[in-house]
Amino acid sequence: MRRTERLFQIIQILRSSRAPVTGARLAEELEVSLRTLYRDMAELTAQRVPILGEAGTGYVLQAGYDMPPLMLTADELEAAALGAALVAAQADPSLATAARDLVAKLSEAIPDDLRPVILDASSRPIATNAPKPDAFDSPSLHHAIRNRYRLQLFYRDQTGSASARTIWPLLIAYLGGARYIVAWCETRQDYRHFRTDRVTDLQVLPDTYPGRRAALIKGWEDATAKHRRP
Repeated sequence: MRRTERLFQIIQILRSSRAPVTGARLAEELEVSLRTLYRDMAELTAQRVPILGEAGTGYVLQAGYDMPPLMLTADELEAAALGAALVAAQADPSLATAARDLVAKLSEAIPDDLRPVILDASSRPIATNAPKPDAFDSPSLHHAIRNRYRLQLFYRDQTGSASARTIWPLLIAYLGGARYIVAWCETRQDYRHFRTDRVTDLQVLPDTYPGRRAALIKGWEDATAKHRRP
């Protein structure tokens, strides 16, 4: 790994960590010696990257730091292109368009010698069945998820039975070529999954649900893991 890539990777590791990261852990993840790691940290400090370090505790990146100009390796670019292609093939129309726009922006932002990694990628998804179109406005669903709005959902289950539910939408999950709204259902007082192609309509309610979305997602993950246990 080139030094510029390693410096960028250090910032990425610190940016994604909520707790201080020790020099030993950084050195191990980057596969360099502690001596090299300390030189890298000194270089970042000289470049005025706001990293705080304390002996015995570790390093933290101060909040609000703006990332340096885009610097991606070929593997990182291919991962981004593959992810965007998967979204374009499986997501709703609004996200599919955003994925194609992302690839176009990446192509413009990277050096000329890396553009073939995106334009002629060595990895690509193959979709055997196109996802069924949704009967509702997908941007409204994304807006509700991001801003914690409650939803009135009109739904038909696999037997064709219709119901109306008030839910707290948490995320959209992708499984087996289908999309699911993962939500807390006020009617059932439990987590529920709703296939988007069975939603006949939805309305964004004017009020938000209580609690933190991250805590509710953690509760869903724990409940899902418990069901998986033998």
